[in-house]
Amino acid sequence: MTTSKIQSDVVRVGLVGTGFVARLRADALQGMASARLVAVAGRTTAETAAFAEQYNALALDRWQDLVTYDDLDVIMVCHINSEHSTVVAAALEANRHVVVEYPLALDADTAQPLHTLAQSKQRLLHVEHIELLGGTHRALKVHLAAVGLPFYARYCTLAPRHPAPLTWTYCPQLFGFPLVGALSRLHRLIDCFGPVARVYCQNHYGGLTQGPDEMTCYTTCLCTAQLTFVSGLIAEVVYGKGEALWEARRRLEVMGNEGYLCFEGDRGTLTDAQGTRSLEVGSRRGLFAADTAQVVDHLLTGQALYCTPEASLYTLQVATAAQRSAATGQAVDVATP
Repeated sequence: MTTSKIQSDVVRVGLVGTGFVARLRADALQGMASARLVAVAGRTTAETAAFAEQYNALALDRWQDLVTYDDLDVIMVCHINSEHSTVVAAALEANRHVVVEYPLALDADTAQPLHTLAQSKQRLLHVEHIELLGGTHRALKVHLAAVGLPFYARYCTLAPRHPAPLTWTYCPQLFGFPLVGALSRLHRLIDCFGPVARVYCQNHYGGLTQGPDEMTCYTTCLCTAQLTFVSGLIAEVVYGKGEALWEARRRLEVMGNEGYLCFEGDRGTLTDAQGTRSLEVGSRRGLFAADTAQVVDHLLTGQALYCTPEASLYTLQVATAAQRSAATGQAVDVATP
């Protein structure tokens, strides 16, 4: 797809959201001569005003006012997952370029028309996937050939929280199905191993309770999926968070006929016939700044981005299939992209 470039030396940005990621975006923009944060819209007037004042930006009460504000080139969407697709659609209809945190939508059927709309408008639709920019993923890609033919992978991330917070990230209606809301867990593997043939998934929510604004929240989530890739590789994904988890874990393993890769936390090792040796793994810091800089450069110069919307959309199709599998108890075939 050809994106219409910005006819200016400075990219003018509108930001939807005032949370953690929005602040990282604003910090990145503040340090760039080629971009300027112009306006912000958040969920509450007081939070939005305080956020905007800190970054010398205009505070708007509603995101609907932001996407149609005249003095903007790109809208960055950094708020509740369930609202991503609605804001993106409005921004594209207003002929804005769009950057959105994954997932683009809570299911693939909702996301596909947004991609089509962006193409018809010749607008950028960039879905953030900073996991591809991090040190672990880069090291994995660099050393993957050392294991020979990979036949098994396992990716496990567990995040205990005591007590679990009553926030939207613990609400299925707002966060989405676990592997949709945490789409990067699938995207990292698909980026390495290609298309998926079928998926079998199971999901557990524990401690369902009434949260603020009549949200139904869980205190524990544990979701597991087995992916069979077109290549024949088998992968397991485990994602969990909350009160009934007792040990934090971030572990990625790949087995091949000539070696074994393991990344645990920020450490990596390669084991093969010569023994086990440590791998250099880069930092996870500054990834949103790197993503933001790439977006600005793309809009000004046309420089290619590190991730395409088609790639994110395909991973969302796999995540949607996983959700269907968890609901039916059956393995679900995934259409070849």
